[in-house]
Amino acid sequence: MNQGTYPLAGSMVNQINRLDQISNNLANINTNGFKQEGLTETTFNYYLERMQNEGKTPTKANIVMNNVPKIDSKFINSEMGPIAPTGNALDFALQQGDTFFKVQNANGDIVYTRDGAFKIQDGFLVDSNGNNVLNPDNEPIVAEDGFEQNIGVIQTPYSNLNKIGDNTYQMVNANDRIIFENTDGLLVQGSIEKSNVNSVTSMVQLIDAHRRFEQSQKAMSSIDEINSKIIDKIGNNTR
Repeated sequence: MNQGTYPLAGSMVNQINRLDQISNNLANINTNGFKQEGLTETTFNYYLERMQNEGKTPTKANIVMNNVPKIDSKFINSEMGPIAPTGNALDFALQQGDTFFKVQNANGDIVYTRDGAFKIQDGFLVDSNGNNVLNPDNEPIVAEDGFEQNIGVIQTPYSNLNKIGDNTYQMVNANDRIIFENTDGLLVQGSIEKSNVNSVTSMVQLIDAHRRFEQSQKAMSSIDEINSKIIDKIGNNTR
């Protein structure tokens, strides 16, 4: 295979991953509290240099792959979405960008979300998926007068969270957090935080990913055509 096809194929794979990521962001543009994600791209150089630093000798295959672009990491855009008033007393918006509600999912695990569109179900406060909203002591909140003072809120950086599904997170280090005993100054009742996805920017990114994919695809086709012509000429000269 022509070595020029390796970086082109790698670029196409990256653009497919970008398309999936951007499409997921756009699909959640109306999801309360959703934080859009992005991908960072690099080349194989980083992994090759790490191998050399570890005292390993690169093979010919490693060197060929040296310029192949790779997806390096995934990141969460932690910018707050707009806070929209709803007039619903069961809606709550967090005022700080690094704070989260605690809920208990169907597996019994404590997870974290910024979606404060709550409701009452069987006498308990639950989120939009029917998961129990928890108090600071990790107990389900009984829907009675003054329950809003019992809503559990924690503070932790996004770097300490792993995303589970589209809108909840699991904590990596349970010690890297602050647990608030009350919600004074933390919540806006009767309002909800909307998604921070910018539809215009996302559409531009979607078009860019499509074009990059098509460019790499056309370049690979051109290489195939050149190779075919060279093979034909060599074949004709040997007759």
